[in-house]
Amino acid sequence: MDSQTLRTEIRTLTDRAEIADLFDRYLRSLDDREFDEGWAASFFTEQASTATPAGQVRGRHAVLENVRTAMRLFDGTVHFGSNYVIEVRGDRATLRGNQLSTHVLAGDGGLFLSGGRTDNELVRTDDGWRLHRADLHITWIQGNPPALPPELTGPR
Repeated sequence: MDSQTLRTEIRTLTDRAEIADLFDRYLRSLDDREFDEGWAASFFTEQASTATPAGQVRGRHAVLENVRTAMRLFDGTVHFGSNYVIEVRGDRATLRGNQLSTHVLAGDGGLFLSGGRTDNELVRTDDGWRLHRADLHITWIQGNPPALPPELTGPR
């Protein structure tokens, strides 16, 4: 293996590790429940979009408000990601993985569990990798999901 090939392989492995770390930190941050502009900037591009059971939004500030509103439905959560398949192509990448989420419903304390697939597009920025598109496709649930408030079900 020549030195250029070795540098390319090391860069790809480093990128994949940084992307997996970013996504794990993102999932953990959902459980830490401290959402502000700095939080949003540390995970999302300015033009990011998300599609989740809490709605489809575009723009980093809209993502922030969507997450804030959705997480108020729960007294506590644990989000777990696994089986990441990461493909890097220059300054763009994709991450596909599994996600298991446990939610304690606000008020009554009932449990709502969900499992599914996460599909993401990332871009390399001056500050590192950021999510440009983050979609969650639920494949199963257990328990009763909370009723979504109008701000999560209204027009986007």
